[in-house]
Amino acid sequence: MKKVLMHIFNDLRILFFTVIVLLLSCNTVVCQTNQNDTTVSELKKDTKRKKKKKKRKKKYKLPKIDLSHWKVTLPVTNDRGKPYEIEPPEILDFASNEIARPYMYIDSTKGAIVFHAMPTASKTKNTKYTRSELREQMVPGDNNVNWTFKDGAYMKGKLAMDEVTRDDEGKYHRVIIMQIHGRLTNEQRDLIGEDDNNAPPILKIYWDKGKVRVKTKVLKNINAVEPEILHEDAWGDDEGFNFEEEVGFRKFTLEVKVSDGKMVIGLNGNEYKVYENIHMKKWGVFENYFKAGNYFQTRDEGAYAKVRYYELEVSH
Repeated sequence: MKKVLMHIFNDLRILFFTVIVLLLSCNTVVCQTNQNDTTVSELKKDTKRKKKKKKRKKKYKLPKIDLSHWKVTLPVTNDRGKPYEIEPPEILDFASNEIARPYMYIDSTKGAIVFHAMPTASKTKNTKYTRSELREQMVPGDNNVNWTFKDGAYMKGKLAMDEVTRDDEGKYHRVIIMQIHGRLTNEQRDLIGEDDNNAPPILKIYWDKGKVRVKTKVLKNINAVEPEILHEDAWGDDEGFNFEEEVGFRKFTLEVKVSDGKMVIGLNGNEYKVYENIHMKKWGVFENYFKAGNYFQTRDEGAYAKVRYYELEVSH
């Protein structure tokens, strides 16, 4: 009997130690699993944090525009009551100009310069409309050096209408987005007795209800010669031309190329309008300069427009 009890006791002792060992092993595995789960969880959290940081990190873009040969006219007056202008080299730092900031600023999320205009008291001579618009200066700071059609000229811009208001009939207000403006030399000015060098614009390109519209000048009397053709009233407006493509508020590209007696306007490299006639030939008497930006075409109260320029280049 004693021997039987001893065997049972030994068997129980062995079973007890076996259970203890198994329990300890399980605890170790559980601990290791918990540690592994914690590590994986922390890694996942770190990954999520990094992704959030990447999302928060904004990509800054800058417009591809060299302003060293442009001045800007803005829809605000200077201390003499004239339209506020910034010429080179100050225009290169326009982003830090507090007066310019509401009307010409960089949208770094889109990589564009925004030109913002609305009806104000800041009007240039011979117009009732306001502008936030660039004027080409072949020699920085000098308006007296310009080009003729015989010299040749090329301008290309990538742009988009950002915002524009509607009139009482629900139609979008018009905006001139590019121009070629004529200019009298000092000698021509004195010859016809004018008090300034202003000549008509041979080219106006409009954003007009989502389409690109082109207007040019025609000589009223095609037999006219100097000095008669130097007068502004010798020239009238043509009927205008609309490109077929509707650009709406999307980004689009405009090209303007002039040569002796010829002017070509292109939209997105797909459509072209060519002017090659007696009017272009006679226009060769004038000097010219390019303009680009936002020349707003209404005085409606509360109206405004914003035009984005991503790229702008000029060559001669």
